[in-house]
Amino acid sequence: LVPVIPREAVPPASPAPGPVGRIAWLDLTVPDAAAARDFYREVIGWSVQDVPVEDGDGRYADYAMLGGDGQGAATIRHARGPNAGLPPVWMLYLTVGDIAESLRRAEAEGGRVIKEVRDRDGAYVCAAIQDPVGVCFGLVPG
Repeated sequence: LVPVIPREAVPPASPAPGPVGRIAWLDLTVPDAAAARDFYREVIGWSVQDVPVEDGDGRYADYAMLGGDGQGAATIRHARGPNAGLPPVWMLYLTVGDIAESLRRAEAEGGRVIKEVRDRDGAYVCAAIQDPVGVCFGLVPG
């Protein structure tokens, strides 16, 4: 399974940059996002903020999951619209100093660039890569 990040499926509101090398964001895309939302709210203790989404099939909400401090911890998304067909796996995003350089190094070390997402000005928003043993994860700028 190789998760791919659609252009529209980026970490919401660009999470605050953290120290390089740290987990910046978690993203879960599943067929039944409401059930996943309820499960993680009860088990982890996250609170929920609806994230309005509109696609060709209408309007719905994905869910920003908030920690006890009210800060974003993860997003749970419906596997529809731009996320249709994504496997139900947690995607983690790691903070890097320079996405372009990290992508270059990933390929040099036997990894593979799966997806690059840039803003209108051409700056990296995030990228997805696969390491040499097959693990996929995202990169966000620090």
